[in-house]
Amino acid sequence: MDQPHFVVPMQLARRDLLKLLPALPWLSTSIPSIRPVPFALRFVVASDGHYGQPQTDFEKFHSDLVRWLNQEKLQKGLDFVIFNGDIIHDEPTLLYDAKTALRSLTIPFFVTRGNHDRVGADVWEGTWGYPPNHSFARGEYAFILGDTSNEKGEYLCPDVSWLRGELAKYSSKKGIFVFLHITPAKWTDNGVDCQEVRELLEKTPNVKAMFHGHDHNEDGGKMSGEKPYFFDGHFGGSWGTTYKGYRVVEVYEDGTWQSYQYNPTAAPIINTFVGKS
Repeated sequence: MDQPHFVVPMQLARRDLLKLLPALPWLSTSIPSIRPVPFALRFVVASDGHYGQPQTDFEKFHSDLVRWLNQEKLQKGLDFVIFNGDIIHDEPTLLYDAKTALRSLTIPFFVTRGNHDRVGADVWEGTWGYPPNHSFARGEYAFILGDTSNEKGEYLCPDVSWLRGELAKYSSKKGIFVFLHITPAKWTDNGVDCQEVRELLEKTPNVKAMFHGHDHNEDGGKMSGEKPYFFDGHFGGSWGTTYKGYRVVEVYEDGTWQSYQYNPTAAPIINTFVGKS
């Protein structure tokens, strides 16, 4: 998807900005977070830590991320973090070590299973306290964390029957955000064509956005059925974007929201999307 480039005057009110962008939500310029009204929620999505990958400085990658996220909490507030898959790198015994490496976080976190998280559903639930398919709610918003792999590391479509039930369970919520490690479309070399899943998500009115890891070199997004599908690069691993970062989502009390990718070492905000209520 081609992304339009805008130069946004900083004195422009956020509500005016929303009116200007009904069909072109992507902003490629680096603009700071705009806060005309209080946050209802503020959270981060980070993916692909690959704890234990040989010939990588995986311990530093994790300690850096913990420091960055704790700083986010102190400076702007942060309700929780979602680690969207590939918590570890293939070896099942690394799962406990990866969990230990994240214990210094001062905010709650949730996880999805990726194709390198090669543990069974029972081990996953025993480690994290919930199965690979999981959901939760915070106030008027719901968060669905779907499984896209298995113990063998295969690339899979989410369980559409489970997903349909979760969407129905949260049909009265103001918004739903969906997290799937592997993208349910062949937009990238590593995606999987899951047409039934895409149609279900795109036809559900209160689904706000989908979030994906897996493709370390992707930090922008795609639009399909008027719904955004976001990527967040990577914070670990041996390949991908030239920086290690994460994606921020800010939901406002008036129902509007925005998401942007953040490079904490250089502080630019990139690939911003402004969402309607």
